[in-house]
Amino acid sequence: MKRFRRHGNELHRERIKQDLFQFNKTVEHGFPHQPSALAYSPSLQLMAIGSRSGAFKIYGAPEVEIMALHDETAAVTQIHFLPEQGQLVTLLDDNSLHLWKLKKSSDGLSMLKRESHFELKGQPGAPPSVTTITVVLPHSSGDVLFLGTEGGCVFVVEQPSFREQEARTITHEAVLQNVPDDYRSRRSLGSVEALQENPRNPQQILVGYSRGLVILWDLQASQATHHFLGDQQLESVAWQRDGRQIISSHSDGSFHQWPVSNDRLPQPLEKTVPYGPYPCKAIPKITWLATKQRTPFIIFKGGMPRASYGDRHCVSVLHGSKQIAFDFTSRVIDFFVVDEGGSESDCDDPSALVVLAEEELVAIDLKTPSWPVIQSPYLIPLHCSAITCSHHVSNIPIKLWERIIAAGSKQMTHYSSKPWPIDGGYSTAPEPLQRDLLLTGHEDGTIRFWDASGVCLKPLYKLSTVNVFVTDADHNDNLNQSAEDEWPPLRKVGCFDPYSDDPRLGIQKIHLCKYSSHLAVAGTAGQVLVMELNDEAVDQTVVCTLVDILQDQDTFKWKGHERLNPHEDLVHFPAGFQPFALVQCQPPAVVTSLALHTEWKLVTFGTSHGFGLYDYQQKRSVMVRCTLHPSDQLALEGPLSRVKSIKKSLRQSFRRIRGTRVSGRKRTVPGNGAAKVQEANARLDREALNEMELAPVQRRIEARSADDSFTGFVRSLYFADSFVRDGSYHEPSLWAGTNGGTVFAYAIHVPPVERRMEEPVTASQAKEIQLMHRAPVIGIFILDGRGVLLPEPLEAAHDLSKSPDMHGNHMLLVISEEQFKMFTLPKISTKTKLKLTAMEGSRVRKVSVANFSSSRAEDYSENGLLVLTNLGDVQVISLPTLRNQVRYECIRKEDVSGIASCVFTKSGQGFYLISPSEFERFSVSPKWVVVPRCIIDIDEGLGTRTSQQKILQDGLITKPNSGETVPSQQKYELSRQASAGSEGDGKKAVEIMEHALLNDERVLLEIQSTLESESASTDRLSFGHLNRNSKNVAGVQSQGQRMINGD
Repeated sequence: MKRFRRHGNELHRERIKQDLFQFNKTVEHGFPHQPSALAYSPSLQLMAIGSRSGAFKIYGAPEVEIMALHDETAAVTQIHFLPEQGQLVTLLDDNSLHLWKLKKSSDGLSMLKRESHFELKGQPGAPPSVTTITVVLPHSSGDVLFLGTEGGCVFVVEQPSFREQEARTITHEAVLQNVPDDYRSRRSLGSVEALQENPRNPQQILVGYSRGLVILWDLQASQATHHFLGDQQLESVAWQRDGRQIISSHSDGSFHQWPVSNDRLPQPLEKTVPYGPYPCKAIPKITWLATKQRTPFIIFKGGMPRASYGDRHCVSVLHGSKQIAFDFTSRVIDFFVVDEGGSESDCDDPSALVVLAEEELVAIDLKTPSWPVIQSPYLIPLHCSAITCSHHVSNIPIKLWERIIAAGSKQMTHYSSKPWPIDGGYSTAPEPLQRDLLLTGHEDGTIRFWDASGVCLKPLYKLSTVNVFVTDADHNDNLNQSAEDEWPPLRKVGCFDPYSDDPRLGIQKIHLCKYSSHLAVAGTAGQVLVMELNDEAVDQTVVCTLVDILQDQDTFKWKGHERLNPHEDLVHFPAGFQPFALVQCQPPAVVTSLALHTEWKLVTFGTSHGFGLYDYQQKRSVMVRCTLHPSDQLALEGPLSRVKSIKKSLRQSFRRIRGTRVSGRKRTVPGNGAAKVQEANARLDREALNEMELAPVQRRIEARSADDSFTGFVRSLYFADSFVRDGSYHEPSLWAGTNGGTVFAYAIHVPPVERRMEEPVTASQAKEIQLMHRAPVIGIFILDGRGVLLPEPLEAAHDLSKSPDMHGNHMLLVISEEQFKMFTLPKISTKTKLKLTAMEGSRVRKVSVANFSSSRAEDYSENGLLVLTNLGDVQVISLPTLRNQVRYECIRKEDVSGIASCVFTKSGQGFYLISPSEFERFSVSPKWVVVPRCIIDIDEGLGTRTSQQKILQDGLITKPNSGETVPSQQKYELSRQASAGSEGDGKKAVEIMEHALLNDERVLLEIQSTLESESASTDRLSFGHLNRNSKNVAGVQSQGQRMINGD
């Protein structure tokens, strides 16, 4: 009977677990890694970006994102929107063409579906270069594609069938019929470099060849009507809107303007070398926009003086006498111009220039006379400086949120006031339930605050710690500084800056208290800054306190970098977080752990040498503990690395076994029996090994030697008000865990508030725990008498959590790499433990406490431990019972840096880097799933700017950047329908961008340099809602098709 009852309880628990836990990979935040292609649809107001991984995304208004991935792993080299059809054509570097179509899913959300693919075949025996596609031109009729090739022919294929029309192929012989003999004899045509349709006559197309010849081809007569005889290698051509002139750019940095008249062999009207007369680099792309004021915009890429500025990545804009070369810090991939003139207008009305560089996307306002940059709502380069650490804070109070936004808005004054120019589609995602912050620390000493509440990771505020210290570089953040008479007229744009003036400035640890608005940051050179939020700018000095971690031990000598010297004079700090206390560790080693307690006004920090406690109210050091072991010489030399000898480890293991067995049995051996001693030891070794055979689901935990390197490395720090010395009196305490499995506990005396400035804070050691297996201590937590984690500082005081139970017995949870162990307080006796049970040798890498809310019962939730292992698995461990609840595969085990970059949230979500510039977001809780849900209505033309405004006026939906609001009931219905549709289709999805990126080992190497401290398918669908569950407990993988998340 008990057996059946137990079985019923297990079934009930499994149902509860299905409501509490569900794994989803939801959205990527940041800038796509290694972009390779750009396209723009003026009618739909959409932009597409392809990458070398074979993935591409469509972007519109904020939160409008749709992703697709080719079956092939080849790079996307070109993307083209087909006119007025909601279709795209992609060209890969394996010479294959793919047709994609925007469609509606069953729940009304937009998706991308691949319709067909095509490979251009040549004649038998012909070299591959003959049919290698160089240019794709979708004709305005929507019926055909013109394909220019390296062989110099232009092929015509129907679409969507991709059937080749051989009779309409433009061949060499037809092109050269009316070319002068002397021009024909001295050069071949070369490859096709440009194809452009006449904007006023769709029956005419320009064909440009690499050797300089440009022809105007009549499609009806199938012959060339004009020959433009260029004498330089051709790079690109463009039409004037009225069809009366063309402009061509060349490899010598020049561009030529040609008339289109009755003359079949026209001469250029003007030849210009904008950055001559010295030799210049090629101009790969040029565009010409005629305005009502009769002063055209000429915009081109490249063309800089070869000798002095050949290494610059520039896009130049010429408008009358005004000329500016926008200078980017990474290679320019492509650009396009947003034109508000409309297709039927006689003149162009350029409003914005959008440039895709290798590391960022920049939009420039062409309406404002100064041509400022437009703030982007998405595709922000997270890696503007390499990311070194991350910190997530959930449920930010509205007052703190508004103050951070206000401080950030003062940093945005150099941006244009114009809205983001690409606003196709609209989002149906519900409003975020709470305000979340993601803080990223960077190599250049900056901390960036991001709004992580929704689909778009929005920049709010940037904090720099550079001005606190004396450095050699000028840290002027003004990107628009250039002399008026400078030539070329360069203007620095974009925020990507891969170079750090001083690697010691790098941020390693961040801790923000959302209740007191205090922030602690720690860096590479042992610097710890405590800051407070101020709405006004101030000039002040920062008090520096030197803390000697080694405590004058003469046997150790630091061989690393020097410490940073703070400014002794007044320093100007703008509104925002301003430092008021500075702690400098000696030796200036990397700060490895950090904790802040704003109620007690204390901050604690740890390095590879020890840890210290600092009172930032009185600005004095409270205590220092050196944890350095005599064998830890490597901790004083350089980069942290654990190198173990297998032979040494085995030898020490056998010695420990032998010593343990002999001492346990209290055996004595007669003096002259050396052989008997050896025989007895051998037998004991065999017995010990037999006893160590564990169950198949458990792995052996190997005890580590105290002689291993970096045993004093401080891995975790924790403040708690608990029972440290006796069970009748609770007091403030500090807990520290080291790499050698040691836990130190210090009792802290904090004076009452009225005497807080007069009496000093004191600390005395109360406990010291040594784990037998000596594994690194990853986390320390204390649970109250109800088994609930103690609240954060000031959390209970703000009535945001229940007051802890201070009557029952508290429990100490120590999490090492190898196991979870619960102790009673204050006696420190083992209550329960959980060994890591992966046969492959899993070790804990990240751990955090999260609250999991039920997706069915609104009032039911459970606390649990979120654990990430070195195998990339995410596990949930129950509290306080320490039972394994669920396990999901999240990150590839080879992606060491992705695992190291992971950060958990308190709601059961997580972020980790899938490339140097992108965070992958995932969720273990079904109630907290942030996914893009968007609609691009092609049939009714709802993707256009005018029709979207009509939708807004009719009250159908609100765009994310609009000031209007949608009725909550209507938005809830949209969200509910989207969720209902995604439960079936969405659970069939698999990993997309992460799979594509992480198959490239270069991506892993790039991330690793920053952070040192799939089933096959016939149809591939892409959805604008949740459908990328790598491991979904309720999902089943479809074999007939593959669903792809529309982010």
